[in-house]
Amino acid sequence: MTDVFESSGLSMKIFYDLRGNHDNFGVSEVGGMYDYFQKYSINAALGRAGNVHSVTLQSSGWKHLFVAIDTTSDIGLRGPTNLFGHPTDQLLETIDSELSQWDSESIKLLTKTSFGHFPMSFSAVTESGRSLKDLFLKHSLSAYLCGHLHTRFGKNLKRHYSSDNSHSLSEKYFQFNIHRSPPNHGTRSENCTEKAKTPKEFWEWEMGDWRKSRAMRVVAIDAGHISFVDLDLVSGPRKTIILPTFPLDSRFMQRMSSPNEYACESLSASSYNTIRTLVFSVSKISSVFVKIFDSRSGSFDLVLAQAMKKQEMNNSRGDLYTTPWNWKALSDPSPNRFWMQVEATDISGRSSFSHLRPFSINGLTTKVDWKWKEFLVMGCHMASLYHPIFYSILLSLLSLLVIPKALLLSSRKNYKYKNFSSYYNERSICRRIVAGAFWMLMELSRMTAVWCCLLLYVVYLTFFHWLSGHIFTETGTVGYMTRKGWFLKSSTGQQSFVDVPEVMVLVLPHLCFVLLPTILIMAALAAEKAAFHDYYISVTAKKEDDLGEGSEKFAKHATSHGLLGFCWSRWIRKILLAVCLVIFWTHWKSCWIILKAYDANPAFYSPVYCFTVPVLLIYVIYSTTGF
Repeated sequence: MTDVFESSGLSMKIFYDLRGNHDNFGVSEVGGMYDYFQKYSINAALGRAGNVHSVTLQSSGWKHLFVAIDTTSDIGLRGPTNLFGHPTDQLLETIDSELSQWDSESIKLLTKTSFGHFPMSFSAVTESGRSLKDLFLKHSLSAYLCGHLHTRFGKNLKRHYSSDNSHSLSEKYFQFNIHRSPPNHGTRSENCTEKAKTPKEFWEWEMGDWRKSRAMRVVAIDAGHISFVDLDLVSGPRKTIILPTFPLDSRFMQRMSSPNEYACESLSASSYNTIRTLVFSVSKISSVFVKIFDSRSGSFDLVLAQAMKKQEMNNSRGDLYTTPWNWKALSDPSPNRFWMQVEATDISGRSSFSHLRPFSINGLTTKVDWKWKEFLVMGCHMASLYHPIFYSILLSLLSLLVIPKALLLSSRKNYKYKNFSSYYNERSICRRIVAGAFWMLMELSRMTAVWCCLLLYVVYLTFFHWLSGHIFTETGTVGYMTRKGWFLKSSTGQQSFVDVPEVMVLVLPHLCFVLLPTILIMAALAAEKAAFHDYYISVTAKKEDDLGEGSEKFAKHATSHGLLGFCWSRWIRKILLAVCLVIFWTHWKSCWIILKAYDANPAFYSPVYCFTVPVLLIYVIYSTTGF
């Protein structure tokens, strides 16, 4: 950053840096030995104290309020259980106060923008159940800019929030697409009176990471509307950066109030009369052209190509170019019929282009679908989903163990393979699968010792601690983790509890990808042995007590017959053993991560967590070897 100050000539005072979870790994005390942010950050060098700061800029009659928030915990656990922002009720009161500072003056030309490290999906709620989302909706922010996620999750890490469905059950947990409501839903009923209720809304724009993706964002505010351009600098610096500021991108920048503003002409005519773009360049720009395309025919047909003129009376950091246009002729009920691109050419003849993007003069929004990874990290509120997911998995595990055992004990039937074989003649694939799964679980419940150990292990993971370790530094405080969070001893010797959803990164993968597959694979191994045993008896036409006597004869008989020889090889068992290797690898990988993260020797700090699954699995493999 010192190089940036020196090369740009910009004052250090206009820069603001913000903590994230990586700045807080293993920080046991504010200002301590490992609190590098307090030693090396710009904010620390300038003496900026506190977790909330704001500044107001004024331009052309507008007030632009910027509020920076730091929701990182004062002390931070070592990774991977340090993943969420943790706003407190007191912090939300401070943020509310900063966002309200101009409300008493009835200023109409006001934008509110906030920025922080954590997106809403990775921000926990306070002890009273309040959230940053509710606060931002209350103030109807123009935008919330954030980081934390990485570009590998996708490039559409953006989300629009509105209060129209804020009381629905799903609102607390997830949103399936960038817009909760269908784009432009309800925009036909314009209300242009002064008492018309403005919808509560805000945009959340996550921008990716600089660390590996070299992602950078330039933001501009034009007549109250925020626009931005995202840059990928992996291949090197850009000679020219183009940021169109009007018309807005109809995918990510339109608001629910935009159609009403268009219908009621609440914006000044000058706001619509010109196309505007900012151009940043290391070389002198010789010409700037804007091109507008019509996509109604299925291809991009050029309908406007016009030169833009540089505005000399411009106080922005980039050069502002404008051109008049007949915007009324481009009014259309489709939000993505018209597309725009700006081309800038410098004095050396090198041309640069902006991204081709749709726009809607009517203020309508183009629907954009998330990919599954984008939905996972932006559409799901992880902190709220943790407990419902945990209890759902817990109920599933207990059902897999208890229901077959209870049926086996309460029924006089001796449920075996032949009792379920009739289901395999069913046309319904679902009934076959259910019957097969239930039979396998019945066979597992016959292995009483293994069944009891699995049940006790599930109960143990529910009520007792999973692991222990040094949660701050290699030689620092030792705490232990339960499915609720971390317990640790304070300096006074008393135990304190850190209720953090971060433990989900250890709890849920273990339940979903280790314990659940282990139960199913154990059941499959037990069922495979039982099925082969029944098959052996049927072929030899002998009683079970004659099994040992006829085994050698049966082996020769099976080898001499192709199909029987194939069955004798127990190829299903070999597949199951391969799956066991995958489970072993997944589990030990998790144990290795814990060992490195918390210096937790498995033999002393987490024996039950680390060894129960491998020991039981090895025992089941051994006990199902024979027939």
